[in-house]
Amino acid sequence: MGVRILGLGSAVPDQVIHNEDLAARGFDAEWILKRSGIQERRHAPPEIATSDLAVAAARRCLDATFVEPEEIDLVLVGTYTPDMPLPSTACLVQDRLGLRAPAMDLHAACTSFVYALITGMQFVATGCSRRALVIGADCNSRVVNPNDVRTFPLFGDAAGAVVLAPGTPQQGLLAYAVGADGSGADLLCQRMGGTRLPFATNGSGQGLHYLHMEGRAVFKWAVRVLEETVSEVLQYADLPLDEVDLVIFHQANLRIIDAAAAEIGLDPAKVYNNLQRYGNTAAASIPLALDEAFREGRIEPGSRVLVSGFGAGLTWATALVQW
Repeated sequence: MGVRILGLGSAVPDQVIHNEDLAARGFDAEWILKRSGIQERRHAPPEIATSDLAVAAARRCLDATFVEPEEIDLVLVGTYTPDMPLPSTACLVQDRLGLRAPAMDLHAACTSFVYALITGMQFVATGCSRRALVIGADCNSRVVNPNDVRTFPLFGDAAGAVVLAPGTPQQGLLAYAVGADGSGADLLCQRMGGTRLPFATNGSGQGLHYLHMEGRAVFKWAVRVLEETVSEVLQYADLPLDEVDLVIFHQANLRIIDAAAAEIGLDPAKVYNNLQRYGNTAAASIPLALDEAFREGRIEPGSRVLVSGFGAGLTWATALVQW
């Protein structure tokens, strides 16, 4: 406790890709909507990279909070699609924003932002940071196979940012849970591009540089892990479910979200979704939804907001935040 989310900001590319646009390329628009709930998504043009979206979101966040760049003393970027293997995308963001602060990436795939949020809150709670900039950003359109009818329509590009600062004893993390299970690594992975199989080796023709996902297995796991981790966090916080004001799950698939909400017993009116317009934006999905929910008046001082991310690793993280 004692940590405040001072402000939020987000950024998405201008280019909107509707389901009908994909249908013109041979995809089934009706199947996309029925199986995922997604109607459109944003794709970044070739000249825009993950850091560009992260910088745009961060600038909007700083402008909204009236925080000066020199006040930021920590930069955390959650992403699995960095501009390059090194240096970190966080360092590129730090330079572009003119900051003098330590900067590092946190890679937990779609869970990255919640991992980074919890990490940043630890820095602030212990007095090691006064203004922490936490960003979730991904350019998913660069790593999904444009010929894969089951995965390509699901993903979009975006970034979201928050600034953390010391707050009152009533603000901050009521409870959180993080976890990982590396035995499920093959269910959601990008096999080429690391030291096991560098890009220099022959294999790009087999699509090994694209994201691979076992959709059915991931679906079942995601519903189960959401139920388990949310129950765990609420039990630790000693908070009844009906006292949670807003719930934002990782915006992966509407069927996953609906199934998990039903298993948990959540009031659908308290579950915020925007994947219909953006698709799965990976690490950006939760901060993007947080920013939109805040601007719509869904989050107020004292609101209890539960966020939960899940993704490749397999990884998951849930945080119950009191605004």
